[in-house]
Amino acid sequence: MSIELISIILVGGVFALMALGVPLAFAAGSLAVLVSYLKFGPAVIALAHKTVYGLATEYSLLSVPLFILMATLLERSRLAQDLYDALFKVFGHLKGGVATVTLIISVFMAAISGIIGGEIVLLGLIALPQMMRLQYDRKLSIGIICAGGSLGTMVPPSIVLIIYGLTADVSVQKLFLASFIPGFALAVAYFGYIYIRCTLNPALTPKTPEKTEPFNRKDFVRGILPLLVLISVVFGCIYGGITSITEAAGIAVGMSLLIIALRSELNITMLWQALTRTLQSCGIILWVTFGAASLIAIYNLSGGQRFVTGMITGLDIAPVVTIMLMMAIFIVLGLFMDWIGILLLTIPIFVPIVTQLGYDPVWFGVLFSLTMQVAFLSPPFGPAAFYLKSVAPPEITLQTIFASLWPFMLIQIAFLALMLTFPSIALWLPELLN
Repeated sequence: MSIELISIILVGGVFALMALGVPLAFAAGSLAVLVSYLKFGPAVIALAHKTVYGLATEYSLLSVPLFILMATLLERSRLAQDLYDALFKVFGHLKGGVATVTLIISVFMAAISGIIGGEIVLLGLIALPQMMRLQYDRKLSIGIICAGGSLGTMVPPSIVLIIYGLTADVSVQKLFLASFIPGFALAVAYFGYIYIRCTLNPALTPKTPEKTEPFNRKDFVRGILPLLVLISVVFGCIYGGITSITEAAGIAVGMSLLIIALRSELNITMLWQALTRTLQSCGIILWVTFGAASLIAIYNLSGGQRFVTGMITGLDIAPVVTIMLMMAIFIVLGLFMDWIGILLLTIPIFVPIVTQLGYDPVWFGVLFSLTMQVAFLSPPFGPAAFYLKSVAPPEITLQTIFASLWPFMLIQIAFLALMLTFPSIALWLPELLN
């Protein structure tokens, strides 16, 4: 069986099985077993077992369920609502103030969760009704929530970057350092866009909120201080080299439990719901990881890595064009597939090529996470739109949501071009603290 035929079977088979409703994890895993049996015989099927066992015992992978548990715990407390109320007292009376508050909360939530689903749902429940009540432009409001809620892919502790680091065999700490400046710069770009739009067209934010009570010490202590302490400790442990990523995640969970307990909100029901949600999320991630990793291991054993490398490098195009081609593949796959599947199916093949071309895989990780930002918003299957639709009023259709997202997608694509042109933006901080 030639490598060309194997490539056709694997690629075509994955999309065909997914079209029939087979989950990616089982589609990839079953194809891996089938190809290994046909190509090498039953003995090689043990490679899948070895791959799964190696991933299951990877110490750094523990940080994923821990960060997800931290996020789910905080989502189920009233901390986000108290944060919104506190920031609303500070910025709410300003023109476009509620939009500003929503974006600030997005940055806070991205810095403590690393996942996008919960952030968008939370913002849809808290911020969207306020902006609708104050007659904010509907499309601007939707765009802010979806784009701001997607910052979790860029701002550490991003689950996307953790899985990328494990898959590409790259330091997760360096990835966090590399994405720190681009992630927060992207948030600043969103702020700039809102300010410019609201200045040029004041009708987008026609109504100033009624006068609220002044910001006081209680607002700071209940709404802002806990998250500032949590973010400072977690970031300090990671960037200061005090602990590993996994140990920092454990500290984050412990601090989250302490914060919720001090707020008198911790109970068995909340803990059970948070643990259940964490197990569900990790189950999806792990099954897809096992299936895709087994497929890639069999494909590489068959000579797939050499085949793809030879095919791409044989195109006789500039290295940067090769990187752009990879970004285009990510965006196209993002129209049909979740980020975890895209990462696990492509990164093991692309990263060696990136390294061979002389580029830093840490920088490529930032490009990947930026590309996933675009994929999260892009139709027809942009997850951000469906997350918001699940909590939005009935009159807000999916068509309206997708039509609201293109300005923010253009900002993301502009940042992607900026990172391509100036890699030092991402690599400056890791090199400085190396």
